[in-house]
Amino acid sequence: MGTQRPNEETSGTGRRALLGAAVLGAGGAVLGVTGTARADSARHGGGQGGLKSLPKPTIVGHRGASGYRPEHTFGSYQLALDMGADIVEAGDLVPTKDGHLVCRHEPEIGGTTDVADHPEFADRKKTKLLDGVSTTGWFTEDFTLAELKTLRAIERIPANRPHNTLYNGRWEIPTFEEVLKWQDEQTRKRGKQVWIYPELKHPTYFRKQGLPLEERVAKLLRKYRKDRRTSPVILQSFEPTSIERLNKLVDNPLVVLLSSADTRPWDFVESGDPRTVADLVKPAGLREIASYAQGIGPTLDLIVPRDAKGNLTQPTTLVADAHKVGLILHPWTLRNENPFLPANFRKGADADAYGDVFGAYKAYFATGIDGVFTDQPDTGVLAREDFVDN
Repeated sequence: MGTQRPNEETSGTGRRALLGAAVLGAGGAVLGVTGTARADSARHGGGQGGLKSLPKPTIVGHRGASGYRPEHTFGSYQLALDMGADIVEAGDLVPTKDGHLVCRHEPEIGGTTDVADHPEFADRKKTKLLDGVSTTGWFTEDFTLAELKTLRAIERIPANRPHNTLYNGRWEIPTFEEVLKWQDEQTRKRGKQVWIYPELKHPTYFRKQGLPLEERVAKLLRKYRKDRRTSPVILQSFEPTSIERLNKLVDNPLVVLLSSADTRPWDFVESGDPRTVADLVKPAGLREIASYAQGIGPTLDLIVPRDAKGNLTQPTTLVADAHKVGLILHPWTLRNENPFLPANFRKGADADAYGDVFGAYKAYFATGIDGVFTDQPDTGVLAREDFVDN
């Protein structure tokens, strides 16, 4: 998920236990994943039914199991499946200098790789204007794929997740093509269709640089025969015009990501479209989105706003309004740590501790959302079981 997300990097997290996450090896069994979730999975299994084949609420592993491993690595993706995620957000897609698509949270990789430790790339450090924001660092579009493959992933928010730094340097940067092959391998090994949910990052920015994303994504999906309405690949972007472009190139399920109500998608800024997200979540805006997409990915605050103290208030009508025009909702992002939770679900004064995340899941599930992105998929699976069984 994207740069527009507020408050993603807040202070430290000492880890207690993995809430319910007794991972039992690469086979994917997880203690606590019983009953309804397993029955749901068996009942729906496989991608043949498209979006309708997914259990609800759907648990999406945000950049994998990024609460436990450096994000957008095969270690993180694999663990998300082991923990029972229904879908893995395998790929925030950004291009290389030579036109390959790789999986990084942002094109700037100073915070997610060890590039700063490579003196041979010291002269690549630059300051660029990224969607109107001055950003300094190293950018994927200034590296060939071969050069990027010499780097290794590191934890993006070590102050929050110091335990993840144990795995710094273990995994390289995956390409989107490698992810598509991995998806097929995991589907075969697990005997169950694996779903992925890649995001196209900053498509307007890259199109202006002669590195358009949509055509590259479509070409790879066609190559692996994953460009159909029932294909287990959902595509998402914060830029509505990118989703409209994809709608003409592939038949995959498409989702428009929505940040806070007062923001404008960057493609709207570039084209002079005055509308904000607040306009897009009105009935007329949702009807327009439904003409080219199957869902929306709103920030959780668009589902249930917070008051001035950070407590949850009353839900908006967004879930009902979106469902009325046939759109599903996969909001983002639930995390176990106190700093990321609504104030009324935090526990104690320790900003590093886990809060009452199960209570938060219950509150959001009660709104009728179709799924949720989470950094800790095991917790999401357990929370769904609690919700469905009660």
